[in-house]
Amino acid sequence: MALTLHDFDGGHSVTLTAGGLAADAAVVAAGHEPNGYFWEGLVQFAWPDLAERLKFDSEGGMFCALGSLSDLTQLKAALEPVIEDSSAVRKIVARAETAGFEFDD
Repeated sequence: MALTLHDFDGGHSVTLTAGGLAADAAVVAAGHEPNGYFWEGLVQFAWPDLAERLKFDSEGGMFCALGSLSDLTQLKAALEPVIEDSSAVRKIVARAETAGFEFDD
């Protein structure tokens, strides 16, 4: 799977290599670039309570969230189906646009 949970020096992260995902075409069609910053914004919009508890270290080619194992496991379960579902991405982006949310991609 594209999302990977990592353990390091007592910490935890979830990473996603951006690009080559099933939902990339939907991201591009919505006028965004399917990079790590886009996915970070999507997480912040779609799951704001969870995002508040995480730290992000994304870059162009990679999404990265750091936090507790419990929060990252929850994030992975929520985000995994979305990155493979263009329809889900379109719906989240449409809700974000309606709410005035701006992606930083």
